[in-house]
Amino acid sequence: MKPAAIKNQVSSGGVIFRENNNTAEIALISVKGGNVWCLPKGLVEKGELPEETAVREVQEETGLKGRIIDKIGDISYWYFIKEENIRSRKTVHFYLMKYEGGTTADHNWEVDDAAWFAVDEALKKVSYKGDKEIVEKAKNIIEQENGESVNGKK
Repeated sequence: MKPAAIKNQVSSGGVIFRENNNTAEIALISVKGGNVWCLPKGLVEKGELPEETAVREVQEETGLKGRIIDKIGDISYWYFIKEENIRSRKTVHFYLMKYEGGTTADHNWEVDDAAWFAVDEALKKVSYKGDKEIVEKAKNIIEQENGESVNGKK
C-alpha cells in the first residue's frame, strides 16, 4: 500500500445564538444517526469568503438565518479518508452570529436534526473537543456583550 496523500481543507461554520427568557441559546446539529451533536460547518467553496461560507452553512444545516457579529476563532484537526487513502488536515473558521430568523425544522438533508440549547447545556451536548472550545469562547463573547452570564444570572 502506498503512503497516504495529504490534502488541506478549509471550512467555515458558526455559533448562532438568540436570547430566550433572559437565557442565551445556541443551535446545534446532530449527525451520524443523531449520535453526534456539533456546530454547523462546511467547506469554503471556490470564490467564497469564509464569512460567506459560515452564513450559508449555518442556514443550510440549521434552517436559521444569522448575521455575523464577531470571529470566534479557528480549530484544526487531521482525519483519514480511507477509501481515497488521503490524510486531510482541516482548518475550520468559526463566527458568532446573531439569530435573525428561520426555524430549525428547515434544516437540510445533510443533518439528522437541528435544535436550540441553552449555552451550558450545549457545552455538555457537543461531541467534539474543538466544538466545545469554540462554544466556550462564544459564551465568553456573548457574556461580555451582554454584561451578564448567559444563564440569566449576574
